Amino acid sequence: MKKVLLLSSVLACVAFANPYAKCVACHGANGEKVALGKSKIIKDMTKQEIVDSLKGYKDGSYGGAMKALMKGQVASLSDADIQSIAEKIGK
Repeated sequence: MKKVLLLSSVLACVAFANPYAKCVACHGANGEKVALGKSKIIKDMTKQEIVDSLKGYKDGSYGGAMKALMKGQVASLSDADIQSIAEKIGK
């Protein structure tokens, strides 16, 4: 049980240190994947397009088939987190 709690704590710290960490499973380490076979390849997007899309998912004004899923994923992101993701991935 202690190992599970320790691992959970470490993973939580990594996610807080790197807001993109929770995106990696679907979008890839560098935004190179088509998430769940439905998304754009986000590494091809500009920084501003990433910011606009994440803010749009957050406020419900953006998205297609993955709108509901992404709204939940971005709900806890701050503007600084969104900017950090755009800086890491965008062109």
